Amino acid sequence: MTRIADVYARALYDLARDEGLDGEILEQLAVLGQAFAAEPEYLRLLSAPAIPKQERCGMVDEGFRGKVHRYVLSFMKLLTEKGCVRCFPDCCRAYREFYNEDHGILPVKAVTAVPLTKAQAERLTKKLCGLTGKTVTLQNVVEPTCMGGVRLDYDGKRVDDTIAHRLEAVHSLLKNTIL
Repeated sequence: MTRIADVYARALYDLARDEGLDGEILEQLAVLGQAFAAEPEYLRLLSAPAIPKQERCGMVDEGFRGKVHRYVLSFMKLLTEKGCVRCFPDCCRAYREFYNEDHGILPVKAVTAVPLTKAQAERLTKKLCGLTGKTVTLQNVVEPTCMGGVRLDYDGKRVDDTIAHRLEAVHSLLKNTIL
């Protein structure tokens, strides 16, 4: 995440939180983030130096006025005006992190060789909620290379109990064993 994104997202988040709009703004940023990911040319257009700033801001205003909250609209126009609109995806991530922190939400990525069943996902979520004291949002990512077991990535940590990791540990142990 860039420092610019962190600063702008913090300002928007603090404003939205103080007005009780943090959840609504989060939803709108998520939708816009998905739309911009699907059409990356739009952000490039909004950051094109060949187009005057006033015209680029007018494009944002014309395209989103009445469709998003005025804070989101002003935020997008400010990023466009300051030449930072390409940081919009990073701003969305930073905003979500601030929201999650304030609301005790912990996103966890569970990497498995096959998809978790609904029951497995529920048990894992319940266990992680108990261990962390936070509300866990679990995302299951399937990577056949892990061969079995589960790897959990959350809060900058990694807990790896996959077969691939265990085999690596055995390999390393055997490699370093002197006979």
